[in-house]
Amino acid sequence: MDPIRTLIMGAAGRDFHNFNVYFRDNEKHQVIAFTATQIPNIDGRKYPAELAGKLYPEGIPIFPERELEHLICTRRVEQVVFSYSDVTHLHVMHMASRVIAAGADFRLMGADSTMLDSKVPVVSVCAVRTGCGKSQTTRRVCDILQRRGRRVVAVRHPMPYGDLVKQRVQRFARLEDLDVQECTIEEREEYEPHIVRGVVVYAGVDYEAILRQAEQEADVVVWDGGNNDLPFYRPKLELVVVDPHRPGHEIAYHPGEANLLRAQVILINKIQNAQAADIETVRRNIRQFNPKALVIDCASPISVPDSESIRGKTVLVIEDGPTLTHGEMTYGAGIVAAERFGAAGIIDPRPYTVGSITQTFQKYPKIGTLLPAMGYGKKQIHELETTINKTPCDLVLIATPIDLGRILKINKPSLRVTYELQELTKPDLEEVLKDI
Repeated sequence: MDPIRTLIMGAAGRDFHNFNVYFRDNEKHQVIAFTATQIPNIDGRKYPAELAGKLYPEGIPIFPERELEHLICTRRVEQVVFSYSDVTHLHVMHMASRVIAAGADFRLMGADSTMLDSKVPVVSVCAVRTGCGKSQTTRRVCDILQRRGRRVVAVRHPMPYGDLVKQRVQRFARLEDLDVQECTIEEREEYEPHIVRGVVVYAGVDYEAILRQAEQEADVVVWDGGNNDLPFYRPKLELVVVDPHRPGHEIAYHPGEANLLRAQVILINKIQNAQAADIETVRRNIRQFNPKALVIDCASPISVPDSESIRGKTVLVIEDGPTLTHGEMTYGAGIVAAERFGAAGIIDPRPYTVGSITQTFQKYPKIGTLLPAMGYGKKQIHELETTINKTPCDLVLIATPIDLGRILKINKPSLRVTYELQELTKPDLEEVLKDI
């Protein structure tokens, strides 16, 4: 039989992983192309021959998603595999309808065909949405395991936005490694907090090669999930974070609902400033959809050095970019700090944005008066810096996981707002992790 002519819809992450573990060297399928969305500047290139395997000596082209129907028609695509995350169920079905109307089959891939088995225990930390608090949960898990003398390696969900061949397997053990590998702000936000704790971080493109290398220096691998994607590795313990500030999202997004259904432990985060009715909505959905899961109530208390210097000041608040864009949050730790410590006002950055930062607000108008820390490349990082420096304010509140002052030259005083996970109920993560 002729191989099935296949197109993979993605966003430079799950799509490459699905290809690597299922389609690469699989003579039953011929992958015609990838499409790309969500992340700027990831289309118009190729998945390189060096990574694509013996069946693709020319590599595989990557096109913008808007060309989906044209590609199905002109390239005689028979099957389309949907391979990106943190989108509504409605969005997935809109994509399915476009594919079906164009004449091809539509496919979603499950855990058994995409998860790799590890020689060491894997603890996965995932979420039902971007911005639930997965990163501080991962840090907490690593801290607990390190205190018990375990050699912990964190493997982060992919963010390969540069040279894919060079990024096949990335290892970060020092902050200097971030500079050497020209990491974006989004990458730094995920890697730097682990590195300063003495946790080695792996990421890249080929997650089987990554796992085999990480196993050599780990007693435990902690899967640090991205967006609300499923783990790439089969977990011994599966932790999933939910957010009562977005009640109902835990059963309305793909593949976040699958994470909810799979979870052994569900952490309801940010309880300290959520509405009681919203918390109960989340609890009710957990009881209905995954009653066997252990539920832990959690908070993410903020910490600000010299918090009194906020009082009476006009502030520009910078929050984690993907949380505001993909995650659709309209406030975060920076807003909480500004309100709690008496800021005179929050300055709207929109009149002062430039380039792609302006385009981000146009694409995600619900962001409002916050500035997302966008930085998917040198040009966008420069545009973020320019926007910050053009915005008139007394103080910049940086509520991102990293110190932006390390990579930006900010022309006004700034303060960092940090936050860590705190369990409020028993059993807590100390007890949950005792058998790892």
